[in-house]
Amino acid sequence: MNNIDKIVIRELKTKEVAILTDMLYESIFQSDEANPISRDVIKLPEISQYIDNFGQRESDYCLIAEFNNKIIGAVWTRILAGKIKGYGNIDDKTPEFAISLYKDYRKQGIGTLLMKRMISHLIEKGYKQTSLSVQKENYAFRMYQKLGFEIIRENNKDYLMLLNLRKI
Repeated sequence: MNNIDKIVIRELKTKEVAILTDMLYESIFQSDEANPISRDVIKLPEISQYIDNFGQRESDYCLIAEFNNKIIGAVWTRILAGKIKGYGNIDDKTPEFAISLYKDYRKQGIGTLLMKRMISHLIEKGYKQTSLSVQKENYAFRMYQKLGFEIIRENNKDYLMLLNLRKI
């Protein structure tokens, strides 16, 4: 059942930041759903940096998707160019995307809705580009392409993708 017309997209409230722990875990592509990756993976510095002290950096911004007053997904951006770089790091001026939806709400267009709203926000803030990293076998790769993200680098498992916001 497609409930996209009943989805509310809004900014994350400060008191809701803890939900990003769940969202971060949900954002990790699970190629073998029968043997999920341990939740402890989000404690690794290269993963936890996507949400640590979220809201304290100028580049931190998060939108959530709600259905029937329940948070079902989120998209957030952050520049991850410090000592440990983000998987989608381009430079110290490019915000990197993270997005997740609970399993029951995937493949219904909600991710696309979240991404489009975040892209609009980044354009309003004056960013020139945005980036993300996606595993090659992740079905979301096609959504990113449809939104205009282009592959700029790849390795055996992942694509590094860039969206030029000046072309939108």
